[in-house]
Amino acid sequence: MRLALNALFSSLILLAGPAVAAVPSTLATCTRSANLLACVDPLGNAYSVATAGSTTYLRGFEVIGKRYWAQTNSRYGQLTFFTGLASDGEAWVGYSQRVGWTTRNRFSSSGGSSAKFTCSRLSGC
Repeated sequence: MRLALNALFSSLILLAGPAVAAVPSTLATCTRSANLLACVDPLGNAYSVATAGSTTYLRGFEVIGKRYWAQTNSRYGQLTFFTGLASDGEAWVGYSQRVGWTTRNRFSSSGGSSAKFTCSRLSGC
């Protein structure tokens, strides 16, 4: 379960950036409008991403955990802070800092998960 959470948080962090439109259609079926992206993957996981200025709102359903979740990201220049809450009561906080083509990421959750990792546009995470 903790591995699934780490993967979920990693993908949420990556979705929060300007590459939201780059979700591969082979992994999920998505519908897009000017401010909203809504996707469902082959496993039934669903999520939506809405933007309003420098704030990004994410909502979704995780099939493995059978839970709903919501996350809010606030961007301040190259730094993005995020907070989230799941229907089972788990909460998380973290940040993502862009430095050139590299992004430094860190999060922790009330469920005991935490991670610190770096992603590069060239080599991935």
